Amino acid sequence: MTIKFPFLVLISAAALGLVSTGALRAQAPAAAKTTNDGVFTDAQVKKGSEIYGQQCASCHDAQLAGSGTAPALAGTDFSANWKDETVGSLFERIRATMPADNPGSLQRPQVSELVAFILNFNKYPVGASELGTDFEALKTIKITAVK
Repeated sequence: MTIKFPFLVLISAAALGLVSTGALRAQAPAAAKTTNDGVFTDAQVKKGSEIYGQQCASCHDAQLAGSGTAPALAGTDFSANWKDETVGSLFERIRATMPADNPGSLQRPQVSELVAFILNFNKYPVGASELGTDFEALKTIKITAVK
């Protein structure tokens, strides 16, 4: 029995299609999350509220409205400053520069808790999973308009 040339071409093309489709799927990044996907827990919000009161409110105001050179962390000012940025960027800004009188003194879990508090104050939803402390993972969470 002889195999016809067009049959071999068809089999080869099908195999190549399966291999390349699988390769493309393997390279595609995971779907990015947004701040509307519930990326922090209620427990983090509560801890973040305490930290905010102790470390941040004296400059940024109890209602996150900002004062003097300290920017607002809520409302339209926050939305305008952070729209289309990532949670990773917000996390790193806080981690490296706050509090103003002792920059970099907050531990990474404290920064996550502060970010959770700030996001929740801005009406983003609570979720079932904790917001982590890994910058690479946090860079995949986009800050979007509240739904």
